[in-house]
Amino acid sequence: MGQIRFLAIAFLVMLFSCRDEKQSAVMKPNIIFIFADDMTYSAIRALGNQEIQTPNLDHLVAKGTTFTNAYNMGAWNGAVCVASRAMIISGRSVWDAYDLKDQWKQGEAFDKTWGRLMAKAGYETYMTGKWHVDAPADSVFQHVVHVRPGMPGDAWINAGKGANFQVDDGTALPVGYNRPLNENDSTWSPTDPKFGGFWEGGTHWSEVVKDDALSFIENADKSNRPFFMYLAFNAPHDPRQAPQEYLDLYQLEGIPVPKSFLPEYPFKDSIGNGRDLRDEALAPFPRTEYAIKTHTREYYALISHLDAQIGQILNELEASGNKDNTYIIFTADHGLAMGHHGLMGKQTQFDHSIRAPFIICGPDIPKGQKINADIYLQDAMATSLELAGIEKPEYVFFSSIVDLANQSRQQSHYDGIYGAYMNLQRMVRKDGFKLIVYPKLDKVLLFDMENDPQEMNDLAHDPEHQSDIKALFEALLQKQKELNDPLDLSHIYQQTILQRDSAGQLDKISLKP
Repeated sequence: MGQIRFLAIAFLVMLFSCRDEKQSAVMKPNIIFIFADDMTYSAIRALGNQEIQTPNLDHLVAKGTTFTNAYNMGAWNGAVCVASRAMIISGRSVWDAYDLKDQWKQGEAFDKTWGRLMAKAGYETYMTGKWHVDAPADSVFQHVVHVRPGMPGDAWINAGKGANFQVDDGTALPVGYNRPLNENDSTWSPTDPKFGGFWEGGTHWSEVVKDDALSFIENADKSNRPFFMYLAFNAPHDPRQAPQEYLDLYQLEGIPVPKSFLPEYPFKDSIGNGRDLRDEALAPFPRTEYAIKTHTREYYALISHLDAQIGQILNELEASGNKDNTYIIFTADHGLAMGHHGLMGKQTQFDHSIRAPFIICGPDIPKGQKINADIYLQDAMATSLELAGIEKPEYVFFSSIVDLANQSRQQSHYDGIYGAYMNLQRMVRKDGFKLIVYPKLDKVLLFDMENDPQEMNDLAHDPEHQSDIKALFEALLQKQKELNDPLDLSHIYQQTILQRDSAGQLDKISLKP
């Protein structure tokens, strides 16, 4: 009898111990990071775009806080997403992340990555979808499925397998590029599985990520540990293929061309955006309004399809009972031009290409709030560390935005936003202005971002703004120094700033508020 009583007591102690362990784990919030690809900041209806349908992202906007000025810091090659994702996984600034990738290739420094830091703090970590980082995904996350490359495959069905990507003579372009040539161009169909891409494997890639996420949530519910999920969609990157029902949501006549539409950007060749850049080869040169509307329709359709997958993930999260203890962060790796300034890709320093949506919702996050303080989209990593109660390591450059979201801080963590594209472009955004430098042309551009958000009126030659240019250029030089930027711009500063100053064309420095 005594032995039975002892066993019963031991069982009860173990039972309550497990329950306490479960409750303790639940006290730590779950975190879901949803990462889109090539999605510009204006591609959400609730953020002002009345042409697009995004009911589930609209729901996140209503239930959380949106940062309306979230930027990608830069890139060291044409695949801008590589640098963006390396920064977000490592927490390093762009040129430090560039140096770090060689360590990853040698099998080093994995323990300092986002997933490893979360796991060390007791999180069960999951990853699915686009990766495009030199560190292997399964060296960063514990549970990894369906790791995708930088983009779905091109359809070379007319050129032969292994053909070279040749833009200038047009003899070896994949199907889906350099189109539509006119209204009768039927060489491409976004819904036809024969073109592969998102249809490769039989199930649309966005739906695969969604299915993986539903499985993750189901499995995580069986664990005593909090979860961190990295859900990386390839959408809305090209080839922009969505089911017919999503294309049917949009009619060409209802899609306006951008206010900043141009047939061709005059400086494209000197800034790495010429005909030989893959992104720019998607639409014919010179751009036509019909071509831009066609690509935009497919872009919107793919985003609406992505939005539907996010909706199913949100529904599963609520059904699992984890919603009230889960933070969701949604952003994209950068933006996309889609006809603005005569461009199609993301390889410029205009806002349409470097600015992404950024939404956070969860416990104690104010609902329906919009904050215009400048942030980097890579702040997502540091934000999740704070939410998880993890002290940010010294090597993490980026900042948590929790204090901005809860309004305990009003000003940006950054004294201006820095941007870079290879050795071909540099940018600084500060005090309502943006300065862009084109090193090959010894050229600077200046935009008043408050009064000219479409960046259509270059003020660089306006005598009233020469002091603004000088102050911004000096701020850019300082940021280059702080961020280990290897590009030397001193000769451009000397030629375009100091020479004007010595000629009496510059007044005292006074940036407008």
